Amino acid sequence: MTKTINPADLQPNEFYRYMIGTIGPRPIAFASTIDTAGQVNLSPFSFFNIVGYNPPTLIVAPTINRHGHKKHTLLNLEEVGELVINIVNYAMVEQMSLASAEFERGVNEFEKAGFMAIPSTLVRPPRVGESPASFECVVRQIIPTYQQSDNNSSYPPGASHLIICEVVMAHINDFILDEAGAIDPQQLDLVGRMGGDWYARAHGDALFEVARPKIGIGIDQIPTAIRNSPILSGNDLGKLGSFAAFPTDDEIQQYKESGVLTELFNEAQYGCQYLPDLLHLRAKQLLSTNNVKEAWLTLLQIR
Repeated sequence: MTKTINPADLQPNEFYRYMIGTIGPRPIAFASTIDTAGQVNLSPFSFFNIVGYNPPTLIVAPTINRHGHKKHTLLNLEEVGELVINIVNYAMVEQMSLASAEFERGVNEFEKAGFMAIPSTLVRPPRVGESPASFECVVRQIIPTYQQSDNNSSYPPGASHLIICEVVMAHINDFILDEAGAIDPQQLDLVGRMGGDWYARAHGDALFEVARPKIGIGIDQIPTAIRNSPILSGNDLGKLGSFAAFPTDDEIQQYKESGVLTELFNEAQYGCQYLPDLLHLRAKQLLSTNNVKEAWLTLLQIR
């Protein structure tokens, strides 16, 4: 069963819960800004991402708060179009959460949350010293996502302003770099925002690799008995479909004669096991270690 929902049938905050509960984990922009009086603000936003790299472009979208007013970050950016987007990792997530509380405008969240403010190189707001990476940015556009009215004293709660900004300087902590100078995701230890009070941690077994896509035979060309296997998952089929070409008949026969599968054939013959299931289970194990060709050689023993 699938629950089908029309946003028009719910209050915005009700549909919002479905969106943030399913669209994630979302990266967190820990944005430091400053007003014309020099007062600093530090606040996290999970409506955030990279949208281009030439020029390097990030977006962050502060929503109108529950009282129908612009958040301090947006007010600061309208005054001083500069910000630093600090990346949040697991070691600082509780401090980051504290900084998200609705302090009065003018309160310095660097101090309230115990963060070190380090002067930036090209922009006026400081960066967070504890952040594993920080991006100094200048605002290129501020785009409201709602129909503006003549009365600017109140705004629809939950609406947002899309901040398009260009990165003009980056600060990358050495401890997140591997020997080749690339970002090590295990050392980075990122956190992402989920719905409610939930976060996700990109570390340890939560991280996995998927090979870059290649033009292969496609799932549509996989034999029906394999494609409809109750043992092989969609991920398994994706790996099989990305393989460049089916093994040749000679390769399939040579694999059988190698004796690798003799035990399975004997088990099926003398143990009353169903051979296709045994072959599919073996192929699934091979696919789990990305041994795609051998998985194909196993699966094609029955055609």
